[in-house]
Amino acid sequence: MAHWLMKSERESYAWEDLVRDGATEWDGVRNPTARINLRAMQVGDEALFYHSGADKACVGVMRITRTARPDGPDGKWASVAVAPVAPLAKPVTLAAIKGDPRLAGMEMVRQSRLSVSPVSDAEWAAILDLAGGLSR
Repeated sequence: MAHWLMKSERESYAWEDLVRDGATEWDGVRNPTARINLRAMQVGDEALFYHSGADKACVGVMRITRTARPDGPDGKWASVAVAPVAPLAKPVTLAAIKGDPRLAGMEMVRQSRLSVSPVSDAEWAAILDLAGGLSR
């Protein structure tokens, strides 16, 4: 199973929206590198839901429930289906991520504008550690 980080502005689509909806299509991503990452996702992979914009924090974990399919009028882009797993026990802010040496090489830190990025197993464990685990 691979791990990912997927960003959404709270004003556009928040963690609470995903929980309310029970699932969603993660579409509208228009970045070539993010498209590659979406196409690499497999059913069962998990992703951190990251509120970008004002909040700048990982707030929950979601699961990929369908692999990539074409997105947009020309089919050039990609989308996946996701469902919520659980909220993090406490949000992990961007400041906390940048301040933790275990996360210094995290793709999201290196390419801050990338909306969909891979997360290594060690980085995943570090984020969950900073969060105090999942809230069940």
